[in-house]
Amino acid sequence: MLVFQFSLLSMETPSTSTFLGAVVLLLVLYLVSNSLTRRELRKVPPGPSPLPLLGNLLQLDLKRPYVTLCELSKKHGSVFTVYLGTSRVVVLAGYKAVKEALVNHREEFGDRDISPIFYDLNHGHGILFANGESWKEMRRFALTNLRDFGMGKQLSEHKILEECQYLMEVFEKHQGKPFDTASPVNYATSNIISAIVYGSRFEYNDPQFMSMVERSNESISVVGSVQIQLYNMFPRLVSWTKKRQLLLNNLTRTVRDVKELILHLKDTLHPQFCRGLVDCFLIQMQKDEEACVKDTHYNEKNLIFTVTNLFSAGTDTTATTLRWSLLLMAKYPHIQDQVQEELSRVVGSRQVRVEDRRNLPYTDAVIHETQRLANIVPLAIPHKTSRDVTFQGFFISAGTTVIPLLTSVLRDESEWESPNSFNPSHFLDTEGKFIRRDAFMPFSAGSRACPGESLARMELFLFFTSLLQRFRFTPPPGVKEDDLDLTPAVGFTLTPSPHELCAVSCEGIQNE
Repeated sequence: MLVFQFSLLSMETPSTSTFLGAVVLLLVLYLVSNSLTRRELRKVPPGPSPLPLLGNLLQLDLKRPYVTLCELSKKHGSVFTVYLGTSRVVVLAGYKAVKEALVNHREEFGDRDISPIFYDLNHGHGILFANGESWKEMRRFALTNLRDFGMGKQLSEHKILEECQYLMEVFEKHQGKPFDTASPVNYATSNIISAIVYGSRFEYNDPQFMSMVERSNESISVVGSVQIQLYNMFPRLVSWTKKRQLLLNNLTRTVRDVKELILHLKDTLHPQFCRGLVDCFLIQMQKDEEACVKDTHYNEKNLIFTVTNLFSAGTDTTATTLRWSLLLMAKYPHIQDQVQEELSRVVGSRQVRVEDRRNLPYTDAVIHETQRLANIVPLAIPHKTSRDVTFQGFFISAGTTVIPLLTSVLRDESEWESPNSFNPSHFLDTEGKFIRRDAFMPFSAGSRACPGESLARMELFLFFTSLLQRFRFTPPPGVKEDDLDLTPAVGFTLTPSPHELCAVSCEGIQNE
């Protein structure tokens, strides 16, 4: 071969040069053709053209990225690519694409993409921001104990109804005058998850409890800030941001408080009687230690971050949805009238129970419509592909960040008659009976769906109906219903903008 190549190179006749040129040309054409064929076989999702280093950053509204992504989906389709800095991200838009990925391809789309800030805060421990066997075991443990201590159990119903009374007492103290519902509602929902995790509730004026709730809400809001999004895109360049330091400081204080609470439970632990999830975890830790289990997932770090994950998620999302429901009742008094009429007719003056839900179709529809329109988690926590997958004709490589655009599901124009309006009829048939809708996906879906969905549904129903039995919610004096602002605040979850409402006792209205 070497002799042959040398002979060809040493020959300088025109015919030889032409021959060599033809060979090179054919080789180039072959490589280009082969490359195009491979690209055609591995067709990647389309998307807007990125800039070097910045990607599509200049095309996104980082305060409300879900709005921009919805607009991009109209041009590029239900599966498209954006670049957040240099990171390639595939966005799934619309009910069909999101369901097919998260449900029908749950294994391929089931890993969690752990952004720099969430790694800083969890280090791969706990439930929300973990992968692999540790995540599987912690999720299984959480689901089992949430079920045993809460979801679907009369014990949980009793805890929620008891907390309803404490919450209504706070509302009563305002005597129908305007107040911000945020703190008391957050305390009430925090106490439900605290009772399940720690085995007991806190007083609303407990300084440690108040601080934990405040830090949790602040951190969830800050995680959605522009500064933290930029840090996630350029972690080495933007690590100095004050928002990141605030989150790390909040974490340090929260871990300190959680360790203190766990230590108290450990000192009073009784192996035959579990007061809550922490007790069960501590007992399993002891069993693994006695059995000399190596590489056990039942360790202090997983305990701390499982507890903090449940506390934050169990507080913010339920409280935010409940606050939206009260705001919407004040804004749409005719809908509030119908809810209260149904409650009065079906339940009367007795305490509402979970079993009443099936006989309160309009009320149930209002709660579901609140969850749909409030859209409090517009971008599901990012997923990551566990392996190469061909999805809807597009090739998505293993390790690709995937964002299921939940807002595009809850407001999918092909699924909802009036997607941008508050319309409880979305969940009612022509006879006024409650109907389930497949595109109702506020808790996400698949293997990463919210583990506390059943508990959250129970809380929303019992808190909402109990409050509507006792109070009528109105805007502050001098403020018209139309003036109530439904624009959400900026944050990782979409909370109502700061506002005040009046909770007027229904007994007082009747006496008038």
